[in-house]
Amino acid sequence: MFKRKNSNTGLTFIAQGTKVCGESHFTGEALIGGELHGKVSAQDKITIEADGYINGELQCKELKVSGLFKGKLKCEKLNITSTGTVEGEIACNSMEIFSGGQFIGVRVREEIALLSNEQMQPQAPVEHNSHHGEPELVN
Repeated sequence: MFKRKNSNTGLTFIAQGTKVCGESHFTGEALIGGELHGKVSAQDKITIEADGYINGELQCKELKVSGLFKGKLKCEKLNITSTGTVEGEIACNSMEIFSGGQFIGVRVREEIALLSNEQMQPQAPVEHNSHHGEPELVN
């Protein structure tokens, strides 16, 4: 009669001294004490510990930073603790920075183009004309 939802996805822990590169996806919460480089997505909260570091593109529900984040971030809530530093382009609904925490970059309300599903259109290559010194489009 009463069914219990099994939403126990567990906690992923990347320990200090561990370095992970590439594309990562977390279904539950993640605790980062080591280094994570690349494209990261999470359905839940990510916490970067004081010695933790994420460099790349990150999309998650909530991010708590006590260490260092560099890159592009899309989340609902960003929390920068007194030891945390966030550098880059941030798209979030709410942001909280505690005394001593640092935010270096730009915050936007709309999605960051790099994190959206749409691909940017490549530009036509430009060739320099040696006679006039002016660029001309190559077809």
